[in-house]
Amino acid sequence: MSQKYSLAIAGNIGVGKSSLTRLLAEALGWTPFYEAVDDNPYLADFYADMRRWSFHSQIFFLSRRLSYLRRVINHPSSVIQDRTIYEDAEIFARNLYQRGNMSERDYRVYRELYEEFIQFLPPPDLIIYLKASVPTLLERICRRGRDFEQDVSPLYLQQLNELYEAWFEDFTLCPVLTIPADNYDFVRFNGDFVAIKDKILRRLADSQMRVGEG
Repeated sequence: MSQKYSLAIAGNIGVGKSSLTRLLAEALGWTPFYEAVDDNPYLADFYADMRRWSFHSQIFFLSRRLSYLRRVINHPSSVIQDRTIYEDAEIFARNLYQRGNMSERDYRVYRELYEEFIQFLPPPDLIIYLKASVPTLLERICRRGRDFEQDVSPLYLQQLNELYEAWFEDFTLCPVLTIPADNYDFVRFNGDFVAIKDKILRRLADSQMRVGEG
């Protein structure tokens, strides 16, 4: 594919965003941009005390997201992003605020920053939404074995799933391809990965054709 594309993988904790980003980048020869998780100095503290550390952690993610989005925009070839800047605000920060784990003051400051930034950030060409049930998420979180994630509650994951569904109902900035991740174990089964890759390439081709016709 000669055209330059920007894809983004969206979805809940443990659904497989980083793995799909890596597999697609390897298969297509595109450049991956991974979510800053392991180097977030607040994340372990956040899982231990969400109310105290939520604002710090979300600001860190926002700053890192902006840093790599600058590189994404300037990159000369096609890229794949592990998670979107929209999820930081519309899913995770919103959930923290709604559940009383981020104060009104902190949430207002965070939203003001976020809304200013997205005014000048171009959306990706396509978002791939990995949609999974809570049991699937819990199984995959356990499988990858990050210590600070092992106590994530099913209720928290369900709350995030509900916010994802509500967000995508009204999201119009770019096309979204929903993948039912309960039905695809693309990390362990290459056939599942190939099926997803083919769906993505067909969707990109269809979008390019509609642009050409327009």
